[in-house]
Amino acid sequence: MAIRARLLACLDHVFPAPAAFAHCDGPCGVYDPASARIAAEAVLSMTRKLLDLDASVADAHNTFARYVSIKEQQAEIVKHELSVLWGDYFKPEHLETYPELHTIFWKALKAASAAKQQLSVEAATELLEQIHAIHDIFWATKKRDVEWMLANP
Repeated sequence: MAIRARLLACLDHVFPAPAAFAHCDGPCGVYDPASARIAAEAVLSMTRKLLDLDASVADAHNTFARYVSIKEQQAEIVKHELSVLWGDYFKPEHLETYPELHTIFWKALKAASAAKQQLSVEAATELLEQIHAIHDIFWATKKRDVEWMLANP
């Protein structure tokens, strides 16, 4: 063993690296599409606010930039939350029972991208509709009847 390798091995023994832990790779079993719904509602809310913004107001450009930033951040949160559900919660047996699940997730992720890229109430509404479908299937897999409820209808 070379001197450098011995030195590094010794340092690693004396000062070991701490173990790293990740929340969702446990698996912890704590999943809920509600976080995606809340972020999607924010996307829709910001879209409506952007469309209603009065450009003649002195700080309209600043407000417009803030609303766009929030809308895009929330759309990314939706994409992340849906990706976690798709990759970590749903299993092959869920696809057997709900063969449309792949298409619903694909449409939801595409809708999140469209809502991020566009200033469209239709795209934001489509996003919420796809998340609603995911919500219904998710809770059905847990054999629970959880009502779909919007925080800001």
